[in-house]
Amino acid sequence: MAIRGFSIIRWVPRIMIATLPMVMPFSAVHAESAVTKALVEGTGSASLRYRYEIVDQEGITEKAEASTVRTRIGYQTGEVADFSAYVEFEDVSVVGSERFNSSANGLTAYPFVVDVESTEVNQGFVRYQPNGGTTVTAGRQRIIFDNARFVGNVGWRQNEQTFDALMVVNKSLPDTEVKYTYLGGVNNIKAQHIGISGQLLNISYSGLSAGKLTAYGYMFDYKNSIADSQTLGLRFSGKQPAGDLKLHYTAEFAMQNDFADAPATVDADYTLLEAGVTVVGITTKLGYEVLGGDGIYGFATPLATGHAFNGWADKFLNTPAAGLQDAYLSVEGQVAGVKLLAVYHEYSADEGSADYGSEVNLLVAKKLSKHYAVGVKYAGYDAGTISVDTDKLWMWAQASF
Repeated sequence: MAIRGFSIIRWVPRIMIATLPMVMPFSAVHAESAVTKALVEGTGSASLRYRYEIVDQEGITEKAEASTVRTRIGYQTGEVADFSAYVEFEDVSVVGSERFNSSANGLTAYPFVVDVESTEVNQGFVRYQPNGGTTVTAGRQRIIFDNARFVGNVGWRQNEQTFDALMVVNKSLPDTEVKYTYLGGVNNIKAQHIGISGQLLNISYSGLSAGKLTAYGYMFDYKNSIADSQTLGLRFSGKQPAGDLKLHYTAEFAMQNDFADAPATVDADYTLLEAGVTVVGITTKLGYEVLGGDGIYGFATPLATGHAFNGWADKFLNTPAAGLQDAYLSVEGQVAGVKLLAVYHEYSADEGSADYGSEVNLLVAKKLSKHYAVGVKYAGYDAGTISVDTDKLWMWAQASF
């Protein structure tokens, strides 16, 4: 069992209290009273998610059967002179027998299910939010930019990804949001702390009638590693009514190059084109995503919520050196309040003509009430010239308060 991050609990309240003399023009007695009030009048939160995952992978005799539960308990303080604080504990535990390879338990006879048993401080930060459209957050926090293709929390896994960072968000300009983040570390889904210095800039403008335009630049400098890179990109996404229809469209392009200690071979492009239509509540989308590769280096997205892209079987969390082309079709709708989603993927190499196989994804989910939800999900990967045939099935129930 791994335990990490408890030092944050020590410095979060200390920062909050230490800054009070600079921002509060009243006596120490009043300051102490205000802090006490903020702590007492805060808001608690809790969530519990049980999941049963089965993985049947060609070449491995044993099926993985992972029965796990994730528990989170959080507390949000009230404000003191525009300051507030939040802390959230997270525990991931195995229920019953451990018949899967978590990447940390040594059970290599089973396929991977990366839900590592761990207890940690999932989030712990101080936030400063004065009037004027600026928010400053310092500490361990959840960060999701855009659709999480480059920076996300990997919320599907029981142990989510969080970041030790300083983040500034400004909305003072009309229809404009500027996000700047300085990264000091990443806490990944394997309950590991990864040392990284990174600067993330994301600027979006939503004043266009056709949609939202976003420009971004992400620079990563890992400690003790040459897996560094810089990515610059543009994204445009929107939707428009057309009679009884609703049209959806997204276009995105990014360039990735070497940065810091990375070799000059770090050089690849990213392209996404997606179009869709909603008719009588059913949304159909056709997309084409390319993560470039030249046979030496494939476009990398190390901080992404990778599970949400290129198939739920997770065969392409790391882009092959020859790159990846993913042509996909999705159909989504609701029947009697039940969410239904089906996605089909066709994969191939970007460099050359190698067939990387195909995949079917199916989802049925139901929100029972404000606090409770259940779901079933399936991924079936039919291998081509890369990886092996794999079937995955998930069943879960969740309660949040």
